[in-house]
Amino acid sequence: MKRTSEFVSLGHPDATCDYVVAYILDRYLEKDSRARFAMECQIKDNYVTLGGEVTSVAQFTEDNLRQFVREAVREIGYTREYALAWGTDNALSADDLDITIHTSMQSPQIAQGVNAEGWGDQGIMWGMAESDMRTEMMPKDHYIARQIGTRLYDEARKGSFNIGLDIKTQVTMDGDRVTDVIVAAPMRDEAERRNVETTVGSVVAAYAPESGTDYTLVINGTGAYVRHSTMGDCGTTGRKLAVDFYGGNCRIGGGCPWGKDATKADVTLNVYARFLAQKMLERVGGSRVYCAISCCIGKSEIGITYLDEHLTEIASTVENRPASEVIDELRLSQPTFAERKRSGLFAVRRTPLVVKSAM
Repeated sequence: MKRTSEFVSLGHPDATCDYVVAYILDRYLEKDSRARFAMECQIKDNYVTLGGEVTSVAQFTEDNLRQFVREAVREIGYTREYALAWGTDNALSADDLDITIHTSMQSPQIAQGVNAEGWGDQGIMWGMAESDMRTEMMPKDHYIARQIGTRLYDEARKGSFNIGLDIKTQVTMDGDRVTDVIVAAPMRDEAERRNVETTVGSVVAAYAPESGTDYTLVINGTGAYVRHSTMGDCGTTGRKLAVDFYGGNCRIGGGCPWGKDATKADVTLNVYARFLAQKMLERVGGSRVYCAISCCIGKSEIGITYLDEHLTEIASTVENRPASEVIDELRLSQPTFAERKRSGLFAVRRTPLVVKSAM
């Protein structure tokens, strides 16, 4: 069976928006671990719009929020120096952002359900785990696409500016063999193609050696790729959920995990479904386990169903799991959301974050 997954770097406009709201949420959680936060971001050219609901004892002003946006975009690598190197019509600059903010407090009707230990939304969340520890129990096509994209992005962050930050990768596998790799990466120098080929080859050799060099590689399928970031596309939070979860290997439920505090099922129950799938796979064996979780806004009960690789039910149960219990178990009240966006929703490292804000 052929399987295909894609990955986008933080420099991709949609991922940039995800990172901005994750970064802002972390600033709130540093001061208030019980902050209620649901914020969306859209960026086109240098114009940023923030909208959503925030209830917190951390009383950040709109100027504070604008500062956080600029810090987040600068962390990604979109500095004025970067934009000048590529041309200001071709790349985003943190120093030239025009930021509009539309926020209010959380709805009191939602708040009363969450205050009573219920979940902050209704929905169905899907998790999965695979048996291959080399790919951190993630689908191999998804993992390889992420490895290629991350290595190219790290190269772009070194500052030579010959390869840009807005990178997209896609990998197709037939069984354990890679058959197709597609890479889109801004290039000022066509000589960079050779570096991309080398990076792709090293990742494929490390994680799918059965493939050899017998795969199709496409680099920048439209030809030249110079205008990028939000100068070439409009970014919006939550548009890369397959990238954030399991690629083309699992159903996707719930909403966007970025820009939401952990009382939102979009965040916590997606992470919990992954956690439970890993535990069930360790218990029953096999190549893959799925876990589906359903919940109701304002209620603490959750329905859990496990399925094997053939989507045959293994077990199902209803548990009383207040949001606060699961949040504490998964440590989701900590300011780790920007790191999760960098490293993967399910692969957060436990290293301290370097916070650039002076507040």
